[in-house]
Amino acid sequence: MLVPYSPNNNLIANECIVFPSKPEISGDKRELLADIQSFVHRYVDLSPLFEQIAVHYILLTWLHDAFSELGYLRLRGDYGTGKTRALTVLGSLCYKGFFASGASTVSPIFHVLDSMGGTLIFDEADLPFSDARAEMVKVFNNGTMPGMPVLRTMMNRHKEFNPQAFKVYGPKIIAMRGSFEDRALESRFLTEETGTRPLRDDVPLFLPPSMKAEALSLRNRLLHFRLCNFFDINTDATALIEGIEPRLNQTALSLLSLVDDADVRSAIQAALVEENANTLSERRETLEGAVLASVVEAFAATDGENVPIRDIAERFNATHRVEYGGPVSNRWIGNMLRKGLRLTPHKSNGIYVVPISEKSKIDVLAKRMGV
Repeated sequence: MLVPYSPNNNLIANECIVFPSKPEISGDKRELLADIQSFVHRYVDLSPLFEQIAVHYILLTWLHDAFSELGYLRLRGDYGTGKTRALTVLGSLCYKGFFASGASTVSPIFHVLDSMGGTLIFDEADLPFSDARAEMVKVFNNGTMPGMPVLRTMMNRHKEFNPQAFKVYGPKIIAMRGSFEDRALESRFLTEETGTRPLRDDVPLFLPPSMKAEALSLRNRLLHFRLCNFFDINTDATALIEGIEPRLNQTALSLLSLVDDADVRSAIQAALVEENANTLSERRETLEGAVLASVVEAFAATDGENVPIRDIAERFNATHRVEYGGPVSNRWIGNMLRKGLRLTPHKSNGIYVVPISEKSKIDVLAKRMGV
């Protein structure tokens, strides 16, 4: 038995969650997407490519449970650059858009996502407290795949502790000023950098009262589209991009599966290839990347032999001595190999070496880090 929520429910009455009111004829997919884009373009200033991404992501929110993996959207920039406006407009069209902010405690977010599902629209994601930040990171990390709930211990009326699983899977659109420290989480976002260009003059400073009625009409059409097309939606493996990391393909594949326009799909894929290149560049510039480059150089200079850690340290110091304020020790390099790169040096003939048996692992690391 499905029992609907009361219209007097506090979350619904205060428009923390928005629903459609009834199915209305959606028209064909191209027409529906064009009308969504017209609505978004009228009230928000986004870059042309991200506008296309956002329009298709709105459609994805209504079909997200037909896919096994999701990515998220993010707007990142300083205050006054249109992030909150974008969340308001995009969220007004999303499937069960649930609006929250960094001022919220984490517990109600768990409960609402578990009981109602839908799309989390999260503002001010730069959470000030480490415990709240860690809790929300769990929501974001676990929310990309079904079957990965967040577990919490609840107390029943008999004061007995009872573990409970909260479903957090679903699409999410967030706004923040900075970035997350968790690199794995960072890789789950398709990001629009706000404030990098002047805002369009035709974007209204205030949203008109008619905007809510327009959004409701589009939600009703999106509901009709979901009801008519849900079981025909499949992951399109032809949208996979060769040469980029699996995580990026996972993040974007569900979105790309809904993009029929060849030019738009190619533009999104090109942006992902560029993002992959930027990620590799960032990894090369890390301390681990610098040490790995010295390891690769040392193995390239040998003929299928073990490489002494002393040799790796000499190569590293020759390139990075000034950068790190002087030479590093062999012990420091050995510690970085073990803890930073997960390699396994051992002692051979009285000296510590990286054995040739680690070469296959080094090759995989080099490819991953762009070395």
